[in-house]
Amino acid sequence: MAGNTSTTLLELSCTPTRAARELGLKRGEFDLAVHLGRIRTVPDQGGGGRRVAHSEIDRLRSAEGFPESLAESVRTVGTTDGAALMEVTTARFTRLARLGLVVPVRFYLNRYRAVVWLYLAEELRQFATDKNHTSLLNGRTPEGLRDQLQEGLDLRPRNWRGRHLGFLLHEADGPWERAGALSALLDPVQVAEIVQDPYERAHLNRFRPDPPAHGAPGSPSARLAERIMTADDPDEIGWLRADLAQVLAEARHQRPAPRPASQPAGPPSSPSEDQPEPAPELRRPRGMLSWLRRRSA
Repeated sequence: MAGNTSTTLLELSCTPTRAARELGLKRGEFDLAVHLGRIRTVPDQGGGGRRVAHSEIDRLRSAEGFPESLAESVRTVGTTDGAALMEVTTARFTRLARLGLVVPVRFYLNRYRAVVWLYLAEELRQFATDKNHTSLLNGRTPEGLRDQLQEGLDLRPRNWRGRHLGFLLHEADGPWERAGALSALLDPVQVAEIVQDPYERAHLNRFRPDPPAHGAPGSPSARLAERIMTADDPDEIGWLRADLAQVLAEARHQRPAPRPASQPAGPPSSPSEDQPEPAPELRRPRGMLSWLRRRSA
């Protein structure tokens, strides 16, 4: 029966590469559309990744304005084009991005290994047409914000991580997958403090997504991408640790990590005693997810 179900799924769906071709998208555009929830995918029961139902492709192709509307919804721009789209200088656009008022959706490293942030054109247009943002686009930057910029504030990496975590959680099918997504943003030392059982840690690493590919593994570009992927703000780390501990408890309850038959399951691991206790606001359930919702609002 299971075999018949898998065969039916293969017949009623297609690979992401074929779906991108049928929708007139480049593969990178297709992946971004999936992350943004524009395109729904289904898990491949055979373990071959995710697939796209033919009915989903038909739904998208029948939408008004297809294919231009779909392509435009995932169009990304850099600083220069983003500033032109919002009719501001590149310096002002960069200030808005560093302050976290516009949030990057992707990044890449140019040939000089400088980080180039990319933004959704659709979101920039919405920001520019919001009357509440007129003073930010045309007026003088408030003194408090100027002080933060002079002190080196740059929320672009953190905001990208928050958004990327949302993408990873959107594709997670269970608690171990969600735990893997959360652990992907933490330094391995931080993860080891929370997941002290080596069998659990090995199992968790199976679900830990790799950072975005930038250069060969171990290259300077790859190491820079890993640094961008890794949380470095104390409160961000606190939220991620709290969320990871909570999701792990759920994963242990639903599907304990495999271990040798002779190895008894130990008690649920907990952070080391010398680890500072998170502040009260960091102990809320789903702290990082709550922060993401507040950033979105």
